[in-house]
Formats: sequence, C-alpha cells, structure tokens
Amino acid sequence: MLSIPLPFLAGLVIALTLHANLKGVSAPGPRWVFTAFLIFYALQGLIVGLRFGYGVEALAPVQPVTAAAMPPLAALAFLMLADRPPQRLWLHALPPVLVALGVLLFPPAVDIVLFATFVAYGLALWRVARGGEAAAAEAEISRMLPILRTARLTAVLMLYFALTDAMLSIYTLFAGRAVVPMAVGLMNIGAIVLALLSYLAPVAVAPSARSDAGLVPDGTPAPVAAPTEAAEDAALLRQINAALDATFRDEALTLARLARKAGLPARTVSAVINRATGYNLSQFVNNRRVAEVCRLIETEDRPLTALMLEAGFSTKSNFNREFRRVTGLSPSQYRAKMRRSAAARA
Repeated sequence: MLSIPLPFLAGLVIALTLHANLKGVSAPGPRWVFTAFLIFYALQGLIVGLRFGYGVEALAPVQPVTAAAMPPLAALAFLMLADRPPQRLWLHALPPVLVALGVLLFPPAVDIVLFATFVAYGLALWRVARGGEAAAAEAEISRMLPILRTARLTAVLMLYFALTDAMLSIYTLFAGRAVVPMAVGLMNIGAIVLALLSYLAPVAVAPSARSDAGLVPDGTPAPVAAPTEAAEDAALLRQINAALDATFRDEALTLARLARKAGLPARTVSAVINRATGYNLSQFVNNRRVAEVCRLIETEDRPLTALMLEAGFSTKSNFNREFRRVTGLSPSQYRAKMRRSAAARA
C-alpha cells in the first residue's frame, strides 16, 4: 500500500496555511509571485517526499535548485506587497543559478550557498515584517494583520530550515546518511507545528491608546479627536481624512491606495494615524465606516446588511465586531435606540 511521505504533507500543510493568510492580496505583482512561491513550496515537499519516502534519487539534483528558488520568491512577494519593488530583479535569480552550477560543477558548495540564501533572505524578510502596517501596504486593510503574521512565519521557517539543514549536513559528514530520512521527517514535523501554531493563534490587534471610544451623551459614536501632537501631524491627518472620505466605501481598500490618494508615503500615513489618534489603520478606517453606517441608520430604513456593504464592510462578522467596538452596541440595538429617541422627540 502506498503511503504519503511526511515532507509532502508538510509542504501541503504549510502551503495551505500561507494561502489562507494571503487571501487579501489582490495586487497583480505580489499575487503572481505569492502563487509561484506557494507552488514551489508544495513542489519542494513533493520532491523531498518522493526522494526520502520512495527512494527516487533521480530528484536529488533538482531538490536543492527548487529549494534555492523559494527564499527569493518569498522576499520578492513581500517587498512588492510593501509597495517596495526591488531595483535589481535579476539579482534574485542568482541563488538558484548558483546552486544549479554547484550541483553540476562543485557539489560541496551547494549546502553553503543554500545556508547563506536561507539565512540572508530569512533575516531580510523578518526586517520587512517588522515594518508594521506599511509592510502590507498593497493588502486589503482587513487582511493586513494575517499577512504580517504570514511574513513572520515565512521568515521563521527560512531560518528554521537553514539551521536544521546545516546541523544535518554537519552530522552526515561524521556519521553518514543513515539517519537522514528520519531527520527529514522530524524537521518537517517541526515545520508543521510552526505553521499550525501560526494559523491557530489569534491575530493580535493593537489596543487603542484612546479612552474616549464608545458613546457620547447623545448616543452617537465618539469621534476621533483632533491630534495634540505636532502641527505637522494635524495637517497630515487632515490630508489623510480627506483621502479616507473619498475611499472608505471601497471594501478592498489598501494602505497603498489610501496613501496615494493622500499624496503621502504609506509608512507616513500609518505612522501619523498611529501616533496622532492612537488607533491602528484598520480601526481608523472602520471608525469612519461605522460612523457612515450610523448616519445611514438615522436617515434611512434599509436593511442593515445593505448599509454595511455601502459603508465598505465586506463581512457581517467584522461589521458587527467593529460596530460594537465603536458604539458599545450591536447595529440592531443602535437602530432600536435611535428609533426610541426619535419617538421620544416626536
């Protein structure tokens, strides 16, 4: 009976985990590179599984070349997602080319090149991921945090595989290759655990530094107060608010699009919002959307779902959660409250 090799399962699990977290990437540049990366990741799991699970040694020369292609693809995808397209695209083709030359001409160099590639790109990707919201400027705002989590997971996996492969290579120099299949299996179990922990862990949302969230006495959502930082921040925030007024209804709104509309760099937009209002970007945008829904509730009697979609929310769960965060009430409770207030005034 055929069995499914563990490396194949590991590649599939991790590829599916990354895919689930990258659903909000609609920009064509990052999208195709992400797709290529996921294909290579799953392909690498298949190659390793066939080689060590079924002894298909004909794949031995292919395995390091496909492995060397994955770090550059991941880095390119996240750089494009951060609206930072690389200047010298051809440089990222060097790792698989060098590994292929090593396989043909000087096999001892292959492990060294692979180790350097995974470490260099892993550290670079970790730095990109630590850039905060600007590192996912081309992603839908509602998906930014899962995508940042995916960038960190990808960086950790690169460093993890660099370390474990190096340890395995050193071990085989002195003790032979008898334990390689078992070691590969253990390495892939570790990778699966890392991927599942990343997928199952809740997405952290930066807490608001403001204390006035909720309802003001007349029952309307508390507005974002004018910033008290620098006059420059106040001027920039006015630009950002003007841009948001023109774009918040787009459910696929991205930081990059908002920044372009405001005429500012994406990093500046994110930093000014965080510093001047105490909200993260998602909260800032959703505050405006909730305010619009509240205005529509007070003036129209259409179904709440229609108002939700008109204001830019794409899912009911996110709409209900954000509406309650801002107002302290569910949308239906808020509508009932407004109707009671209107009846009392009449």
